[in-house]
This record gives sequence, structure tokens and C-alpha cells, in this order.
Amino acid sequence: MGHRILAGGFFACLLLSGAAFARDDVLQNVPLKWSPTSTLAEIGPLDVSGVAENQEKTDHVRPVTTSSDVAAFLVDHLKETLQHAGVTIVDGGADVTITGEIRQFFVTETSMYRGEVSVLLHVKNSAGKEIWTGVIGGAAERFGRSYRLDNYQETMSDMVLHAAYNLLASPGFREALQKR
Repeated sequence: MGHRILAGGFFACLLLSGAAFARDDVLQNVPLKWSPTSTLAEIGPLDVSGVAENQEKTDHVRPVTTSSDVAAFLVDHLKETLQHAGVTIVDGGADVTITGEIRQFFVTETSMYRGEVSVLLHVKNSAGKEIWTGVIGGAAERFGRSYRLDNYQETMSDMVLHAAYNLLASPGFREALQKR
């Protein structure tokens, strides 16, 4: 009897570790912390390169994927836009450091191109103390011909531009830059 319980526990451990290895294989190299409440088989395949999709025909959704680094695209163009607005951007020795986490970056095309970006930002002074944190977002909407790359790119660019505007319009962010 004692052997059956021990053997049952052993097989339960094997099943649990097998499920963990399977989950790791599926989620390998995913740049997000992933905590699913169901299995991938239940919800379908996961494509982390998707930045947009055409939903004009509900029975045939067409994805738009990228091989580019979305975070680098967002950071580069946020920096560029802030610099054009008069914020001095340096590579080192800054008075403040801004870091962030992308929460959303996606364009959905139906009869219009509608995109949204959302980023959680942390502003720290030169001593490393957090002086502001907040979520900024940007949305863009435009009309265009169906499933056109230039329309997706324009929408994504406008999303980032609106996010930069909303960041600069944030009283808390402006106050943090003045405090340093």
C-alpha cells in the first residue's frame, strides 16, 4: 500500500514536470511574462510578431507582423519627438532616466485603421529615486485603402506621436522634469 502511494506521487511529479517542460517549450523566447489561465491549445497559436490585423472580413482575419524590434521603434521615435519638443536627450549622465514597459501596441483595420499604444513609464532622478510613474497612451485613426502597409505605418507613427504629446501634456511628468 505504501508503495502505491509513493509510486502515485512519483507519477504525479512526472506529469507535472512534463507539463511544465511543454509550457516552457511553447513560451520559449517570449519577451513577456506569460501567465496563462488556459492552455495554448484551447486559445490557439500565439504570434508575438503581430502588430496589426485586418478584420474587414470576420471569417478571414489577415495579420500584419514585423521582424523589427517594436520596443526600439517606440523608444527611438518617442525620443526623437521629445527632442523636437525641446527635451534634451543624452546617452549618459542624465538628470533623469526614463524607462518603460509597453502595455499595448496594435492596429486593427476594419473600415478604418485604429491603433493604440500604451506604455507604463518610470522617471528616476540621477540618484535613482523614482520621481514619477504613469501610463501614457496614444491613439490614431485614419482612413485608407484595404490592407496597405503605408496606412499601418502611418497609424503606428501617429500613435507614437500622440503618446509623446500626452506625455508632454502630463502635469506629473512636467513636474518631475522640473524637480530632478
